[in-house]
Amino acid sequence: MKCFSKSVQPELNQQEQNDALQKGALPNDLIDFASNDYLGFSQSEIIFKDTQEYLIKNKFIEESAIGSRFLSGNQKLYQETEDFIADFHLTETALIFNSGPDATSGFFSAVPQKGDLILYDELCHAAIQDGIELSNAKACKFNHNDFEDLERLIQNPRHKTQDPTSIYIVTESVFSMDGDCPNLEELVRISDKHHCYLVVDESHALGVFGSKGEGFVQMIGLQDLIYARILTFENGLGCQGAAVLGSQELKQYLVNFTRSFNYPAGLSPHAVATISFAYRNLENDKENIAALRKNIIHFNQEKNMLGLKQLFVHSKSALQSAIIPGNEKVKLIATLFQEKGFDIKAILSPTVPEGQERLRFCLHSYNSPEEISEVLVLLSKFLFQ
Repeated sequence: MKCFSKSVQPELNQQEQNDALQKGALPNDLIDFASNDYLGFSQSEIIFKDTQEYLIKNKFIEESAIGSRFLSGNQKLYQETEDFIADFHLTETALIFNSGPDATSGFFSAVPQKGDLILYDELCHAAIQDGIELSNAKACKFNHNDFEDLERLIQNPRHKTQDPTSIYIVTESVFSMDGDCPNLEELVRISDKHHCYLVVDESHALGVFGSKGEGFVQMIGLQDLIYARILTFENGLGCQGAAVLGSQELKQYLVNFTRSFNYPAGLSPHAVATISFAYRNLENDKENIAALRKNIIHFNQEKNMLGLKQLFVHSKSALQSAIIPGNEKVKLIATLFQEKGFDIKAILSPTVPEGQERLRFCLHSYNSPEEISEVLVLLSKFLFQ
């Protein structure tokens, strides 16, 4: 076997020197404040049972082949599930991808064309930025939630070309590291004013916002004014897969020109059926959504009462980030939490900028108010003892 490549060894050494070397997390029996399984659907016996019964009844297990959706993988179940998702999200169409990175890389590598301009929030997650790098369009980031900076970039004459230029504005409805939300009404106004195409990633809003967990865009009634929405299912639905929501024309284009859609083998019938029944459970499960919402309110009330508000990024979502500068310090506090029985993860630089290292608290419907209160009391103790 050849030795490890010398050209990449310095990066590994630098990560180790910065005390930021990551190791794969092992399963544990700690109280969960780390996973993105906001509603506990990955553990749902109802979803598992309904999926199994459906597959056996319809003989998918013995008859279905796996392959590209252009070949043997495009089961009728795909179309039924995509139609249900589109109806649920009040949009024309939905197109299922194998994962969130597949959806984002596929969309941005295929849809924006050479000569177009992509303007994206600087805190958009890595999968979006990786997808944008695959595009032939010009790209530029704007300061986080700074719409004056966004308009300055739109009007910058350097971004104009002789041919008509399509401008895509890209943001998240819930930012994956900070947990905050943009002013989408203002973004829609700017998009309309400058004839831009607004793309919103709803990966951390699905299951969290809206009366049925339908997401932030629908909760405020803007679904008809957004060019495309990108959803991943592993968070709010607790299962594999993702979808792009939009017009019939957009879906047709993605099917024909998106490599991450038409080259890989499609999801198995089991995975697609799990998405379908997770959505049906979301539509009917008011209890878990209400419990999650109560826990978010309780967390914010407790952190205010304990004088921790200034430590946290403002968030009304299930993601709460406490900024604790320094990889060594934030790792130490995460370890102290784990010793007390709580699974809370430290987010280190360079994953986030230096000085913005943090503890990332993920709230769930199955966390108890007592657990939330204890976690915040411990945080106060670890910081100020």
